Amino acid sequence: MPVNDPSAEVISVRFPSRLELLALLDRVAQTVCERAALDDDTCSQITMSVIEAGTNAIQHGHKRDATKPVDVIFALFPDRLEINVHDLGPGFDLEGINGDVTSPAHLMDARGRGIYIMRACMDAVDYQFSSAGTVCHLVKRRPAVVAR
Repeated sequence: MPVNDPSAEVISVRFPSRLELLALLDRVAQTVCERAALDDDTCSQITMSVIEAGTNAIQHGHKRDATKPVDVIFALFPDRLEINVHDLGPGFDLEGINGDVTSPAHLMDARGRGIYIMRACMDAVDYQFSSAGTVCHLVKRRPAVVAR
């Protein structure tokens, strides 16, 4: 999970698995987006995705056990922002997720839209499952800067 690339500016956050602390994660994500000079729409997509990943870590990975920490690493590169959200949970069957949440069969589902939202908002969403837990890896490309 650590980023060893010297071209990255890295910000790490660790917090207990408590849903009310997602506001802190939201503020950190917003600050990273501002630091990256991203537009408002892109910032909204990133913060929404980070909150979804954090919520999944707390609710599913840790079953709301506040003694278990959620670790989030923001790595700001010249061309992209990468975010790792790590929990200690065993992972899940990615294929078992309820599929197309926009289909009539799932429109009324009360839950299950988080991964769909992250995939719609980010350029890449990947998961790594290991004995050390689950990492949700999010990537958003930064627009190229035009020289004047």
